[in-house]
Amino acid sequence: MTAEPTTARRGATLGAAFASRPVAAAVTGALTIAFSAILVRASHATPSTAAFFRCAYALPPLALLAWAEHRRYGPRSSRDLWLSLLAGAFFAADLICWHHAIADVGAGLATVLGNLQVVLVGVIAWVLLNERPERRLLVAIPVVLVGVVLISGAIGAGAYGRDPARGVLFGVLTGLTYAGFILVLRHGNRDLRRPAGPLFEATAASALFCLAAGLVLGDLDLIPTWPGHAYLITLALTSQVLGWLLISVSLPRLPAAVTSVVLTLQPVGSVLLGIAIFSESPSPEQLLGVVVILAGVTYANLGRTRPA
Repeated sequence: MTAEPTTARRGATLGAAFASRPVAAAVTGALTIAFSAILVRASHATPSTAAFFRCAYALPPLALLAWAEHRRYGPRSSRDLWLSLLAGAFFAADLICWHHAIADVGAGLATVLGNLQVVLVGVIAWVLLNERPERRLLVAIPVVLVGVVLISGAIGAGAYGRDPARGVLFGVLTGLTYAGFILVLRHGNRDLRRPAGPLFEATAASALFCLAAGLVLGDLDLIPTWPGHAYLITLALTSQVLGWLLISVSLPRLPAAVTSVVLTLQPVGSVLLGIAIFSESPSPEQLLGVVVILAGVTYANLGRTRPA
């Protein structure tokens, strides 16, 4: 019998370790993708360029992992492939809108606005997937939303950005498309043994959609520049590969509302990274928002000792 590739064995070990701890996987993934806005800002790439190369540079390692899963478990159904294509479309729209929001209102506020999915995912999952949130989550969601508003700077002085109104519009669109991506990816990832396959397909589809959108919008630069693309490669390997693999492991094992609440750790991480790397000085209201979100996430998962 042919031995499994080393990459496949390591991937299986990692997957098994986090499969029994889906909340830990979601938290680790959320903290990993918290670097996204920082890396996009550091790259100085245009919105479409950053979105396209984030996906393109992630394809080789994801393809290797997806191939190992295909070899071990066989092909995925055509229905799941179509769901991955739809997830990729949502993700492309999410990335482009988010990168425009970063340019207009800054990395912190753009990341916070994108996490409007905290409310949207829970509500949509309740209406469309008949996943009634637990009472604990119904309490935690508005608490987390208050923290999101506090971090955004909407309360208190300190509104900033070159075009706040347009940035807020792009931020709201980011939240809508982010919610669609999370729900569709979760719905197409029913086979708990293979998180890499759906993520690879969605990322490949997203790269194609970003390429087309960039050509239409006219802000796509296909010639790599340095050190900008070093940041984009780092973004692809950390956020798109490691971060979303961990989140993909957790998505089908947790109620959608739990996952959406845990993912709000991303804006918290972005605020802390902004302080550490760019010497940003959040207002007292924003720091209070960090505390409120952490309290909401802790309360939502209090007493949860095993996967749903």
